[in-house]
Amino acid sequence: MITDIQALKEIRESAKKKISARIGMEQDEKRYDVLVCAGTGCVASEGEKVREKLAQAIKDGGLEHKARILRTGCFGFCKLGPLVVVYPDKTFYCQVGEQDVDKIVTQHLQNGQAVQEILYRSPVDQEVQETVDSITFFDHQKRIALQNCGVIDPENIEEYIAVNGYFALYKVLTEYTQEQVIDSISGSGLRGRGGAGFPTGKKWRFTYESLSDAKYIVCNADEGDPGAFMDRSILEGDPHTVIEAMAIAGYAVGSKQGYIYVRAEYPIAVDRLEVAIEDARKQGLLGENILGTGFEFNVELRLGAGAFVCGEETALLSSTVGKRGEPRPRPPFPAVSGLYEKPTLVNNVETFANVPKIILNGAKWYASLGTEKSKGTKVFALAGQINNTGLIEVPMGTTLRTIIYEIGGGIPGDKKFKAVQTGGPSGGCIPEQYLDTAIDYESLNRIGSMMGSGGMIVMDESNCMVDIAKFYVEFSQDESCGKCTPCRIGTRRMLEILRRVTDGEGEMEDLDELVALGDDIKEGSLCGLGQTAPNPVISTLKYFRNEYIAHVKDKRCPAGACEKLRRYRVIPEKCIACGLCAKACGVEAVAGERKKPPYKILDEKCINCGACFEKCPVGAVERG
Repeated sequence: MITDIQALKEIRESAKKKISARIGMEQDEKRYDVLVCAGTGCVASEGEKVREKLAQAIKDGGLEHKARILRTGCFGFCKLGPLVVVYPDKTFYCQVGEQDVDKIVTQHLQNGQAVQEILYRSPVDQEVQETVDSITFFDHQKRIALQNCGVIDPENIEEYIAVNGYFALYKVLTEYTQEQVIDSISGSGLRGRGGAGFPTGKKWRFTYESLSDAKYIVCNADEGDPGAFMDRSILEGDPHTVIEAMAIAGYAVGSKQGYIYVRAEYPIAVDRLEVAIEDARKQGLLGENILGTGFEFNVELRLGAGAFVCGEETALLSSTVGKRGEPRPRPPFPAVSGLYEKPTLVNNVETFANVPKIILNGAKWYASLGTEKSKGTKVFALAGQINNTGLIEVPMGTTLRTIIYEIGGGIPGDKKFKAVQTGGPSGGCIPEQYLDTAIDYESLNRIGSMMGSGGMIVMDESNCMVDIAKFYVEFSQDESCGKCTPCRIGTRRMLEILRRVTDGEGEMEDLDELVALGDDIKEGSLCGLGQTAPNPVISTLKYFRNEYIAHVKDKRCPAGACEKLRRYRVIPEKCIACGLCAKACGVEAVAGERKKPPYKILDEKCINCGACFEKCPVGAVERG
């Protein structure tokens, strides 16, 4: 058990030597640390089988003295798993299969030569980028919240201590008053990373100033946006940083009890949190008299059932105590009356993950990053039509163009960029003309989107923006708790209109109705779910109105994504008259004669099955 700072320092120095290869320290003797990503993406790609086979191969080869296998958190390249990084060489292997294990062991671990065929290759020019330091994906990133993910074993508390874990907690307990901690967080400019961007220090101060016999700290880990996996990855790769931050917050506001509300669909994150909480208790870093200072703080888990509305703090608090997850009017805000009607501080995972680094490095250090009003970095889940799907962390102020083309590697298949959505179902779709917009709270709001929790979905020319808007409204409508009429009924009416439009039954008046409905829903809804649900519709109507008009007037989907409006035609100059399209058609809707181009698709017979499109060997059949 760690009872004082000396014991904490001794563990740090001992553990540092064990992970020296990963943190740039000189090694006493060369030994390989083989880190296998154990995040959800890589586990789903059978990364655990790769890890087990690597461990067995090292044992069979008698190489235990020379190499060891470790689980770690997400490296960021979620699309390319399973991922393996070998230290001290920093060699980065991707899409590693069981068949690659023997080569890694014999060629790399025994002979020091990288296995070329599983090294990362740039999607732009296919150039091999062998090490973590040489991969352009990381060039524009700065990891703070993700600093330890992919570096330490998340289930080993000593490795967290080796990278200065729990030293921020000791620092505030022995050097800071409660108000000084809050001043430091305020001075850093940290804003809530859950979506609204409310100043974190201000929220902490409100809770501190609320008088009560009990107060609570709640971590919102109910990440529900489609395509978002930022908080999950932090919990899977670095759970102790959240626990330490919650303890710091507990000291600052005068709380002895914390709860982490995490969705049950995150089993790996839940397991690692349980291990981390138990280890912190055993080491005396949770419980009574922490680090001999007399401070007491405990953390418990609460599992959510996957309701998107529970990402809203009052709904989350209701669910935490076992009630139906519904929002309530504010004020009073949770800082005054929250969990059990006591003052409660609610921050999300990413917000907490920044706190220990701010305490250790200073408020001015953090405030030096980012823009005037948006400080620090932001973690994004980059997904959709993008070459480098994954998890990224960039300084506030980085442009959308840099993220999509420099970090994300551009659009697959040489297709044209159409839009990027930030903020998940609550955000807007941003067109190409705003690619040079800096990522910060104010800039995104100005162009009709929002930061949100950090989902960033890229769309290309094959995506229909009307269909995209329909998808998000359908999600919001399905996830509405039903408590308030504007959200419950308004989103349903909006969805009905969008369905008519994508089915070719829309009228021009429907477009005006969508705008009016959106305004009513925004104004009248009780919580952020309803207040932001119209954003995808409003933004697509603003920037892609021509697509709506094509659906309504021409009864055509320009992207060819809406099934009932899909049309196929043969491009004459491409057709080679091979006859495969006619052979594939089951309703005789393709007319023509072999070796006498072009063939023709008969609209009156075509049932839009797409068989001709799929069978054409030269891309002469166009869908639109």
